[in-house]
Amino acid sequence: MRTALKKAGKWLLNALLPRTCAHCGEDLHYLGEEPLCARCAGRLEPLRPPYCAACGLPLPDGGGSCRDCRGTGAGPLSAARSAFVFNPQLRSLVHALKYRGRSDLAGWLGAEMAAALPRFPELAGHGFALAVPLHRSREKERGFNQAALLAAALAARANLFRLEGAAARRRDTGSQTALSKRERLVNVAGAFSVVRPELVKGRRILLVDDVATTLATLGELASELRRAGARSVAAFTLAREP
Repeated sequence: MRTALKKAGKWLLNALLPRTCAHCGEDLHYLGEEPLCARCAGRLEPLRPPYCAACGLPLPDGGGSCRDCRGTGAGPLSAARSAFVFNPQLRSLVHALKYRGRSDLAGWLGAEMAAALPRFPELAGHGFALAVPLHRSREKERGFNQAALLAAALAARANLFRLEGAAARRRDTGSQTALSKRERLVNVAGAFSVVRPELVKGRRILLVDDVATTLATLGELASELRRAGARSVAAFTLAREP
C-alpha cells in the first residue's frame, strides 16, 4: 500500500513538474532517479586509459605522460584523476548544478564518483576528503558549494572521512574559464589558507572538485596543505577537461 501511494505521489509530482533530461530536455520516466535520458547517459565518457599518469589528462594518442607533466609530475599533487571526461552531456549536468540551482544533482553525481573511485588504485589510502573551498561571497550568491556537496555524497558512499573547515579561500579568484594556464596560476596564487592545520597534519588527503582543467586551483590548495603538514595530497574530480 505504501509503495503504491509513493508511486502515485511521484506520478502526481511529475504531472505538475515534469522531469526532463538535463542535456536534451526529453521527458524522463516519473519513477526514474537519473537526471539524463538513457541516450544521453550512454554518452557519458568515463576516464579510462590512456591518460597522463600524473595529472590524469586524457591522451588520445597514447603515452604515459602529457607534455606538461613529462619529467616533472603534477607538482604538489601525488596524482589527479576524474570520474568522467568533460563532454557535452556532463557539461549540462555541471552547469545545471552550479548555475541553475540544481543542488539535488550532487547526490547522483557523487554516487557516480564513488562508483568510479575503485578504478584508480593510486588514490587508495587517501581517506580524508576535502572539498575545494568556495569564497564566502560566491557561496552566498550560489547558496551552496558544489564541491562540498559532491564531497559529502562521495564520502558517504566511499567510506571517506570529510575534513570540514580545514581550509578556506581567502579571496574570490573569479572565473578562470577564459584564462591561459599561466594566467590561472597567477590568479590562484595565495588564494587559499589552512585554517585548522591540526586536521591535515600527517594525513593523506583527497581533494574533491567538480571540474579539473589545468590543475592550477587544485595544485595551489595542495601546496598549502603540504606546507601545513599533510602527508600526501591527491585530487579526484567529477570531470576532466580533455
